Amino acid sequence: MYTTTDTASSARTSYPHEGAGQGAAATQQVAEYKIIRRNGSVVSFEPMKISVAVTKAFLATHGGAAAQSASVRETVQRITDSVVNALMRRKPEGGAIHIEDIQDQVELALMRSGEHDVARAYVLYRERRHQERLAKGEADHAPAAGINVNDDGVSKPLDVARLRALVQSACSGFETITDAEHIVGETLKNLYDGVPAEEVRKSAVLSARQLIEKEPAYSRVTARLLLHSLRREVLGEEVTHEDMATRYAEYFPTFIKKGIEAELLDPELAQFDLARLGAAMKHERDYQFDYLGLQTLFDRYFLHIHGTRIELPQAFFMRVAMGLALREIDREARAIEFYNVLSTFDFMSSTPTLFNSGTLRSQLSSCYLTTIADDLDGIYEGLKENALLSKFAGGLGNDWTQVRALGSHIKGTNGKSQGIVPFLKVVNDTAVAVNQGGKRKGAVCAYLETWHADIEEFLELRKNTGDDRRRTHDMNTANWIPDLFMKRVMEGADWTLLSPSEAPDLHDLYGKEFETAYLKYEAKADRGELRVFKRIPALQLWRKMLTMLFETGHPWFTFKDPCNIRSPQQHVGVVHSSNLCTEITLNTNDTEIAVCNLGSVNLVNHMVRGADGKYVLDGDKVKRTVKTAMRMLDNVIDINYYPVKKARNSNLKHRPVGMGIMGFQDCLHLLGTPYASQGAVEFADTSMEVVAYHAYWASTELAEERGKYPSYAGSLWSRGILPQDSIDLLGEARGGYLEVDRSASLDWTELRSRIATYGMRNSNCLAIAPTATIANIVGVSASIEPNYQNIFVKSNLSGEFTVINEHLVDELKTRGLWDDVMIGDIKYFDGSLARIDRVPQDIRDLYATAFEIDPSWLVECASRRQKWIDQAQSLNIYMAGASGKKMDDLYKLAWVRGLKTTYYLRTLSASSAEKSTGRGGELNAVPVAGGVSKAAAPVAAAPSSSYAAGDGAAEGAKFCSIDNPECEACQ
Repeated sequence: MYTTTDTASSARTSYPHEGAGQGAAATQQVAEYKIIRRNGSVVSFEPMKISVAVTKAFLATHGGAAAQSASVRETVQRITDSVVNALMRRKPEGGAIHIEDIQDQVELALMRSGEHDVARAYVLYRERRHQERLAKGEADHAPAAGINVNDDGVSKPLDVARLRALVQSACSGFETITDAEHIVGETLKNLYDGVPAEEVRKSAVLSARQLIEKEPAYSRVTARLLLHSLRREVLGEEVTHEDMATRYAEYFPTFIKKGIEAELLDPELAQFDLARLGAAMKHERDYQFDYLGLQTLFDRYFLHIHGTRIELPQAFFMRVAMGLALREIDREARAIEFYNVLSTFDFMSSTPTLFNSGTLRSQLSSCYLTTIADDLDGIYEGLKENALLSKFAGGLGNDWTQVRALGSHIKGTNGKSQGIVPFLKVVNDTAVAVNQGGKRKGAVCAYLETWHADIEEFLELRKNTGDDRRRTHDMNTANWIPDLFMKRVMEGADWTLLSPSEAPDLHDLYGKEFETAYLKYEAKADRGELRVFKRIPALQLWRKMLTMLFETGHPWFTFKDPCNIRSPQQHVGVVHSSNLCTEITLNTNDTEIAVCNLGSVNLVNHMVRGADGKYVLDGDKVKRTVKTAMRMLDNVIDINYYPVKKARNSNLKHRPVGMGIMGFQDCLHLLGTPYASQGAVEFADTSMEVVAYHAYWASTELAEERGKYPSYAGSLWSRGILPQDSIDLLGEARGGYLEVDRSASLDWTELRSRIATYGMRNSNCLAIAPTATIANIVGVSASIEPNYQNIFVKSNLSGEFTVINEHLVDELKTRGLWDDVMIGDIKYFDGSLARIDRVPQDIRDLYATAFEIDPSWLVECASRRQKWIDQAQSLNIYMAGASGKKMDDLYKLAWVRGLKTTYYLRTLSASSAEKSTGRGGELNAVPVAGGVSKAAAPVAAAPSSSYAAGDGAAEGAKFCSIDNPECEACQ
């Protein structure tokens, strides 16, 4: 099989990121890898030898003639590519790989390719060779004795005792469920004489990481080993976790000074009492991280100077806290208060805040909403604003409804307009060209109302077919749907498309006023008084909307009237669109760009056991956390760097914030409540009510201390109408088609009185964002999402991460069902329990994955939350075996249940719903963060299975996925 004595030259193999013209780079990349032989010697990595080994396995199984066929040659090359890619993903920076690790990858690749007979032959060959080596007294890997380590140019013997002590410390608290000696043994296997010290640390991380699927505690162990490497990089020496109890306080002032000198940090941070803040940091909180969370911070968040990190985790949280406390009177006390909610994971600020708080350019807001004017100056002013906002890490929502449609008259030139599509192509390219501070791709969503005459072309912007000059493959689109259109759909009536140049007031109207004006324009069209219009059955357009949503994932369905009628700020403007992630609903106009800064409460950390031993939500802790979080969010408004004046003016005038939640699915697991149940719907209701109550209360306290927001007078707040009361306004405007639960569990009387007395500090307080990245940092389920799978591999810019449902593992352990067979079964069935017979039905129900849950339950839970929220929520819809009927029913249900917005439709083709119809691994065929979520099982991902959201369901769709650190959607 794979031997290191062959001299064959390297095969033509494709490698990560290799494309046309990149062969030399790929060859160079391969040259950075070495192979550790069993005798401890190190040789060059030659991919051709993998091809030879795989070919020999085919020969042994199928004989010479069959194994030399063209199809087999292609299979061998594909498997070789898969193995090389996997090895390079594990060690993207290069390094040494043990020969047994390569053979493990070959075995796995053969299984994933469905070549089970060949894989069996390969396994038997490996075992036979292993027995032969044992008979000769040879070891499978060289002993550690005699290995010297190169530490910054100094060669010294490997200190195995020190390595063992490090691993044992990393396993602290998990001694009964982890095996430190196994990690040490695997680490030593991957070392060789002259190995760089950094390779020793990386080997320890990789050795622990590969055990995560067997025991989730290894994720914490891996994080702790990574933390050791981080301390070495930041402090310049190896420091134990225990020593950090004193070293944090010593290091912190030096870190602040170094950051200021490097022009990374705001010099004002030096004016804090750094000794007091350093003493307040809790080194033991470093051990809360799981591997994915710490690696995400390590790669993308910690400050660095020319690639060398200068920031440790607790310093990171304190730096963010200091930045948010800059304008406080007792800055140190507030910084410590903010630090405590961040570092305990009770609350987490959004990514722009984490990136930039305390820095020289403190752009801390997540979302910007703009309205594009109907003239060339306005359009290109909007494009310029997009570029400036995107440069400093903001996600954009653009309202294009008032730009005239294709064929409309241009008075200045006496010509005809080309409509909005050519300009949207420029928006698309601007988002690609101007990324978010060099840290994330530019991200924008264009909104258009359903009556706009360009709506049919707008629906097709994300298609892969047609004129590519009229396609926008890199931006998102959303349909801003008036209630009148939905009524016409429900009633089977016709719908008229108009140009805003001839119906300019529709853009600013909603509810009954919109309906009255729209009917007048329809009458004018009937009389021949309009140049641009089209009459079509509303159902025809609705079906095209559903078809495009299924085929391309766009445009999303968002509802204009609920967003406006229930908006607290309807007295000073109109909500013309949502943001990139559909959770922000703020006014925009030609002079105001809406801004919102985000953060999320970690609900899991607020669950406690009651007297009966069952979990309940701790309302008192929620109150404490929310009070601090609202203060942090309100502070952002005054501290924030605003790239354009219109954004600053709007934010200071209305002071909106968007506090959300995450970890909802984890809470259901603690409660023992399936997502697809009335119990989940009730918890969605009561938990959101508690968060909302305390958020609004906290805003009244801030108003008492700091004053009401400037545009408060005339708002729904000032009129005594709270978000749950505004449902009545929506029902009155609709005249039907609204079925929303109105129950409450708390007494809101005192809060109403406070609002009447002190007002509100913030026009808007709540919005549920996707939170994928910050949920990764904290280690909980994202936002309000159901479990994607119970075990899978996330691939993102930081590498590959095994993600396993710890709650499920604990449950299976309790019932004596957690063993290697169960691990293999769960992996084989793509993280699903549905077809594992020995798993009891109650566990299958509780741990049903996203595509096993009827999506109507997602809508019902969202409806209960929306009752309490003054903005909206990013609601992904998961639908296995999507059909026109299912989608029709679901999106009508969303509208009737009073939802303001929906987000991605994530679909799974019917052919992949049953294991017997595919080759397996279908649920794992998910594009994630520029890569593909790999099946954590020896099965192949069928190309027919994909989410219908991007390039077309039948072709393996691409979309902004569940965990994409480059995208604003992931916060």
